[in-house]
Amino acid sequence: MSNKKRVVVLPPTTDETTAEDHHHHHHHHRRRWESMNPEILSLIFSRLAADEIVRSALSVCKPWMETVAGPYCWQEIDVQPWCLRRRREVDAADRLVRKLIRWSKFTVQRLSTYHLREEGFFVISNCGRSLKVLEIPRSSITDQMVLKHIKPLPNLQVLDISYCYKITHKGIAAFGTHCRSLVDLKRNMSPLMLEEEDCCLDDSEAKAVAATMVGLRRIELRFGRFGDLGVSEILTKCKWLNHLNIEGSGKVELGGDVMEKCERLEYFQGPEYDYSDEFLSGSEDGTDEIDSASKSESESD
Repeated sequence: MSNKKRVVVLPPTTDETTAEDHHHHHHHHRRRWESMNPEILSLIFSRLAADEIVRSALSVCKPWMETVAGPYCWQEIDVQPWCLRRRREVDAADRLVRKLIRWSKFTVQRLSTYHLREEGFFVISNCGRSLKVLEIPRSSITDQMVLKHIKPLPNLQVLDISYCYKITHKGIAAFGTHCRSLVDLKRNMSPLMLEEEDCCLDDSEAKAVAATMVGLRRIELRFGRFGDLGVSEILTKCKWLNHLNIEGSGKVELGGDVMEKCERLEYFQGPEYDYSDEFLSGSEDGTDEIDSASKSESESD
């Protein structure tokens, strides 16, 4: 016999109500919960963090369990906070992402995770028309994985591949070729990379963005290795662009007419960067310790 308490909401009783009425109400209320529209139930669940839903909702009644393991709950999957807590476990993100995408029946619209690896990326690449936002910063995905698994994601509008140190211009071009609706790209890198002695000027990533993601309206490329040529290519080919952030991209000089073109944008954050506050404030989506940890982790793979 289960010792779980079942809470039953009963109407206020009067002396006239009989045990039979109680019994009837008991079933009536229970039935109402159980027959509640799964979409409404999923709205209730969507107030919880993904890992809380998985943990707690699976221990409740069967109809709720079916809702949780059905697609309605998983239109938006944000497991970034959970991934930060579990970052010592190498494939934790992959396991959770695989499970939740399957529950969504591949209808997830927004997916945000960290530390994704090949298995998780393979499952995501099968989300087809439904996926609109994909945020996978700090992931150890390589160009080869992107080229091998990527399939058309025709409605993807937002892509965040910041701090993915194993992706180069080849992986970026593959994303651009398969994601024709992109309007927002985040490809921020670590300031530590620019300080390395062998850090040469490299316009290849900026050129790949310009060549394959012409519909972009908003681009963040903080701490990139590109110079004026890369910026110029982006400004020429991304005709809809209105927001550009190249903070910390110290190879950019804004010579010739590049500065003038940048200033015509609605929002422009230039390459100047005050390195003294980097280690005081920590980065905005974690801490520098995490950033450098994921970098060394990706190098040791």
